[in-house]
Amino acid sequence: MELDHALDFEDYFPSMISRLGAEGFIGELCHGFSMLMDAHEGLITFESLKMNCSLLGLEVRDDELLCMLMEGDLDGDGALSQMEFCILMFRLSPCLMDGDAPKLCTQSVDSMIM
Repeated sequence: MELDHALDFEDYFPSMISRLGAEGFIGELCHGFSMLMDAHEGLITFESLKMNCSLLGLEVRDDELLCMLMEGDLDGDGALSQMEFCILMFRLSPCLMDGDAPKLCTQSVDSMIM
């Protein structure tokens, strides 16, 4: 399922890492995950993503939400775990994928999420 929407995207992750440090940045990603997840499931589900987008005032179509979940769902369960969410965030940051930032953060991701 591919969408036709062109969005302007500014990658703030590298500047966040330089200001917060690797551990602070991973902490912020984990906080973002917590805000979007279903508290009972411990995962970001379609329903939790839809509800939280609405609460944040974002108008996102169901097919767009499904694409977001499919993009990051590595184990095929239809939801995002904290690790899948963090991996997705890294993959969506072109600046992180070009430089040394992934090396800087990889150890922190493993230690803080596990």
